Amino acid sequence: MIKFIAKSAFVAAFLFCIPSQSSTIQSQNSLETNASVIKTGADNYEKYLPILKDKKVGIVTNQTGILSDKTHVVDFLLEKKIAIQTIFAPEHGFRGTADAGEHVVDGKDPKTGLPIISLYGDNKKPKSAQLAGIDVMIFDLQDVGARFYTYISSLHYVMEACAENNVPLIVFDRPNPNGSIVDGPLLEKEFTSFVGMHPIPLLHGMTIGEYAQMVNGEKWLKDGAQCKLTVIPCLDYKRTMPYSLLVKPSPNLPNDQSINLYASLCLFEGTNVSVGRGTETQFQIYGSPYLTKTNFSFTPKPNFGAKDPLYNGKECFGEDLTKYPKLKQLELKWLIKAYQNTSDKTKFFNAFFTKLAGTKKLQQQIESGVSESEIRKSWQKNLEAFKKMRTKYLIYK
Repeated sequence: MIKFIAKSAFVAAFLFCIPSQSSTIQSQNSLETNASVIKTGADNYEKYLPILKDKKVGIVTNQTGILSDKTHVVDFLLEKKIAIQTIFAPEHGFRGTADAGEHVVDGKDPKTGLPIISLYGDNKKPKSAQLAGIDVMIFDLQDVGARFYTYISSLHYVMEACAENNVPLIVFDRPNPNGSIVDGPLLEKEFTSFVGMHPIPLLHGMTIGEYAQMVNGEKWLKDGAQCKLTVIPCLDYKRTMPYSLLVKPSPNLPNDQSINLYASLCLFEGTNVSVGRGTETQFQIYGSPYLTKTNFSFTPKPNFGAKDPLYNGKECFGEDLTKYPKLKQLELKWLIKAYQNTSDKTKFFNAFFTKLAGTKKLQQQIESGVSESEIRKSWQKNLEAFKKMRTKYLIYK
């Protein structure tokens, strides 16, 4: 079942709470933001507070779960006397400080005293016992529009657990910072993993609320189950609007430039090429010791979000994309160029690449020297079918 809450007026905000410096998004390379105009689902509280009254509430959120005045949604709900029972934390943890892939453990939030249950590690799906006593679940995470960004995988498992335990789910919607870009190969079923759970392209062009409606409507949950879903929409949002995030969605996406380049450069994570983890320009540069020497180089060192980065202490040669114009599609030219220039092509790809690509075909095409334009043509039939299916679930123009 899908229940959609209609648009309403936004009322002025409450407490001001500045996030830690480590989580605040860098201003460099930022787009002109519409944050003063767009109100997220969390800001649309007139629509959800009545639903939550006198309910015992669970919430899936992290540092991105904030209102436009930067008050964290958990603090806001507690101020409004909403009975939060448990916080469920995705990859990177509740405060967003864990490295990519780092095991996140259960704990307690020192500020509120609320228990935190990790949904990244051995327990990706809330257990029935962990949902006992919860009347309604909230999901409030900032997605970036890429298939392998694991917050939508966490959404899948939360929806599935809610369906199985008859717990209604409310998704606080947030703008997709990559807007309406729909591009890349579709995931093939045999390559399903936590970095790709559904038959969608690498860039899906949807908000997380729209995506939740798709998961439910296409019956992608286990055994075709559907959860009782309510989406609290953004106000005054169009997907063509540029949107700058108020905080980092994860430790290695420090600014708008990295978020825009993320889907294109993340494919390097399935190769022997660094994407700048261990620098201050993550997902805005790429390079390795095995690429042709150029005028640009960097040397990764441990830092926030990368305790042991690839090529720690080794000089990497590659390309600086910090000033590259905003992408409007998935870009393959850097991946193809790096493969062509690497010193040992047999060591370029690793097994993770297929999981990220969602298909074996992309690696085979690159190794066979297929041109980028021909690779793109091979996606088009599936992309058009996806776009047609996607229209059923869109909330915004």
